[in-house]
Amino acid sequence: MANFRLLAAMDEEIEDELLFLSCYKDNSNSGDAFNFDELSAEACKKLFRLKKMTFKFILAYPSRLSDLKSVFGRSETAMSIIINTVLNFVYDAYNHLLHDLNSNWLSHRHLQEYADAVAARDAPLLNCWGFIDGTVRPLCRPTTNQRILFNGHKRVHAIKFQSIVAPNGLVANMYGPIEGRRHDAGLLRESGICGELPTHMTTSTGDIYAIYGDPAYPMTTHIIKPFRGGVISAAQTRFNKKMSAVRTCVEWTFGKILTLFAFLDYKKNLKLYLQPVGKYYLVGCNGTILVNCHTCLYGSETGHYFDIDPPSLENYLSG
Repeated sequence: MANFRLLAAMDEEIEDELLFLSCYKDNSNSGDAFNFDELSAEACKKLFRLKKMTFKFILAYPSRLSDLKSVFGRSETAMSIIINTVLNFVYDAYNHLLHDLNSNWLSHRHLQEYADAVAARDAPLLNCWGFIDGTVRPLCRPTTNQRILFNGHKRVHAIKFQSIVAPNGLVANMYGPIEGRRHDAGLLRESGICGELPTHMTTSTGDIYAIYGDPAYPMTTHIIKPFRGGVISAAQTRFNKKMSAVRTCVEWTFGKILTLFAFLDYKKNLKLYLQPVGKYYLVGCNGTILVNCHTCLYGSETGHYFDIDPPSLENYLSG
């Protein structure tokens, strides 16, 4: 009884440590601990899909912690604690990289380079530095609030994110998660990005750098969308077609997140009230932040398409 009183008086961090220690004996693996230094470069590439110097092996599709015990020589409890500790550390230290638009690699000089690269792909919009779009991430059907999370267009329970992707392949801004039923225009309004774009994307001489989105977005000085209407001119049709061709890079970036961290596409085990699902995608277990890091190291399909190199990893992480 005294032990329980003592435990109740301790803070949450100590309680977690004691819980881990109490479970360790029963869940510990008898195998040897995983030794990364003894792993060959070929084996690292095969196992982790990355070079050895940038080792990362988290949530292969659809791995269970019990499947990884023999690989790392750690119990399921230990691996769960390690994964969530790293997840929280990366999010706390670097989530601002997905929210701020005043990063070094988004200076006006770089924005002009991005706009020139987009125009070089025969895009008629000469001041477009990036592309905005929303993505729907399916979840396991929740036990409560099913109607709020249900996306009628995709016919799935989901959360949504809004992203701005630059021609160098990096996600410059990501907002979310919000409920799957919400419209892209509502997501834009809630994100507050419309108030930030004039501040960061207008030069001292009044030049404007804009982003391009689909018809769901409103037309502003800093957000451009396709021409719409029952009758549009031939020139407007050409504009829509050419801008649509370059806007597909957003989908490539979303696809890269799911390719590198396929667990995020395994909706059967993305359980909203049991896991920090939104943080998984943002970091994201490790999605957007680490995919941006991967792009800095290895490039991306988007960057190759526009012939634009990403910043160095050090420059990106320094903000």
